[in-house]
Amino acid sequence: MQGTVDGFSYGAVTPVVAYLMACLGGALGLRCTSRSLLVPRSRRPAWLALGAAAIGSGIWTMHFVAMMGFTIEEASVHYDKPITYASLALAIVMVGVGIFIVGYRGASGTALFTGGTITGLGVASMHYLGMAGVRFDGHFTYNTLTVAASVVIGVVAATAALWAAGHVRGALWSVGASLVMGLAVSGMHYMGMAALGVQLHGTHHAAAGGGPEASVLVPMLIGPLAFLILAGVVVVYDPLTVMGRPARTTDEDKPGVPAATVAPRPDRRTALHQGRRPVRRPEYHGSRTPQNR
Repeated sequence: MQGTVDGFSYGAVTPVVAYLMACLGGALGLRCTSRSLLVPRSRRPAWLALGAAAIGSGIWTMHFVAMMGFTIEEASVHYDKPITYASLALAIVMVGVGIFIVGYRGASGTALFTGGTITGLGVASMHYLGMAGVRFDGHFTYNTLTVAASVVIGVVAATAALWAAGHVRGALWSVGASLVMGLAVSGMHYMGMAALGVQLHGTHHAAAGGGPEASVLVPMLIGPLAFLILAGVVVVYDPLTVMGRPARTTDEDKPGVPAATVAPRPDRRTALHQGRRPVRRPEYHGSRTPQNR
């Protein structure tokens, strides 16, 4: 029996909130990735890991906020918690692999293509593993071409986002990039949902109030939402992350940092100007040996 699917049971509320979650995760992740390219290598892994977790949490939260509006008219919908959380872990790991490739190899050429492909496949894998955790009296069917289109959207969106992380500087440009990324991630989700068909195993009808279990989804969303808030605090209280400017470093931290960010040593004239007594050089008097004063 063919089931009747409604992906917008709350109207425009769930798509809009889901889009905002994707934008939030994308904005935080892109800023952290940009910051990682401007700091010494010793501090780069922490920023890349934070960026991967932010993007992964953002797209996972976006997916399940959107799923709160998903209903099957003839059946009640439930969620398998282990598979649902596994989809979050998968998203963070695969996005992390792609981000680390770009963070250490650069946001261009083969590194960008490889990192964008892995990250995009991570987004798509999270979506379809999350859908595998949906439980009802039946099973899903998928249109192969539409699924392929959703995967392509995910890969293109991820590649564009990683390119922006490596080349875009400034808060306003980053906000624009995150808005585009949120649109692409949401588009990937709803393209995947458009590929969906429902086959019911019987003729059972959902009881009153059936549909998505908001009481199950909301508690699961609290953790990722709290993490996104904490990541936002880290970004807000690090002005260099927001502005996309390199940090001043010591000589030991020069690897991976533009040479212009290392402060030059003051010369003799600078020392005099600053009121410091310069070191006097040895004086020579004809054939006499140098006298150090």
